[in-house]
Amino acid sequence: MSERNRLLESIASKIADYRAGEIPLPSSTHVDQWIAQFPQPVQQPILTEMEHVLAHTYLNKASVETFLSNLVKNPKMACTDPCAFWRGVKFLRIQGGGNSQHDMLALLSVALQKACGLTVEQCGGSAPNIFVYLDDALFTGNRILTDISGWINSAAPQIAHVHIITMGLHLGGQYYAKGKIDTVTKSAGKSITFSWRHAVGIEDRKSYTDTSDVLRPTIIPSDPATQAYVKGPGFAPTLRNPGGIGGKGFFSSEQGRNLLEQEFLKSGVYIRSICPHLGIYQRPLGNMVLQTPGFGSMIVTFRNCPNNAPLTLWAGNPWYPLFARKTN
Repeated sequence: MSERNRLLESIASKIADYRAGEIPLPSSTHVDQWIAQFPQPVQQPILTEMEHVLAHTYLNKASVETFLSNLVKNPKMACTDPCAFWRGVKFLRIQGGGNSQHDMLALLSVALQKACGLTVEQCGGSAPNIFVYLDDALFTGNRILTDISGWINSAAPQIAHVHIITMGLHLGGQYYAKGKIDTVTKSAGKSITFSWRHAVGIEDRKSYTDTSDVLRPTIIPSDPATQAYVKGPGFAPTLRNPGGIGGKGFFSSEQGRNLLEQEFLKSGVYIRSICPHLGIYQRPLGNMVLQTPGFGSMIVTFRNCPNNAPLTLWAGNPWYPLFARKTN
């Protein structure tokens, strides 16, 4: 077997449960069709780096189930009597867009049933003051901010504690959401405290660019289209100083990381030019309101690919995506 074919099969196996039952099973042919859209000299190097990255950033169903099972029994959260703790918890169903909260609660319900004979619907009692907001990942923080703010200003009791739990959590998004939520809570005149729990914390704060775990280019590619895009009104990209792979080791090396940053940025600019239905905030490296090359997350779950990931991974028609994305 050639190294290219091994890489194609390896990547296909890593993402084998992506949107299982909704779309065809990912195959080596599928991965090959995606990578063939890049210039031939960089195809195998991209595959090599993606094999490493996806081993760390693709959250399959089994890893989510393990996280939730461990969460149910976590003494730091549930103290010495987990079943009694969970029996008193009210699970928030307040997500304003998408089905990730619904799906995550269904998986947590299975874990609770196994550990305590409870479902999430049976928990909470008549006057709960402990709440759980569960989702698969936090990116910019806007989704959680909107959901929690609406709840604080409406159904939230005067006194409560809320556990915000996600598989993946981007630290910049958490910082933004936490500050805004604290302001909303104070304005509402309510005494509500929050704790944050996650499986994977991803560094994306601007002041930590050099040690970040997301795609942050060291230079802007020299091709005219990318140069023109970045020189557009309002753009002032924060460039990373070369030499780091991030604290989580998502990237194999500076060389491998730089390859993805350069090629995904260029391909993202190209995708924006050929895909007519992309919104203005869907940047080459991922959805972001701020005028930058993009959010740059490489986190993908078995449920879906976030629009905060590079366009290269999920955009479609006429681009061929590695992760066909289900929109809200």
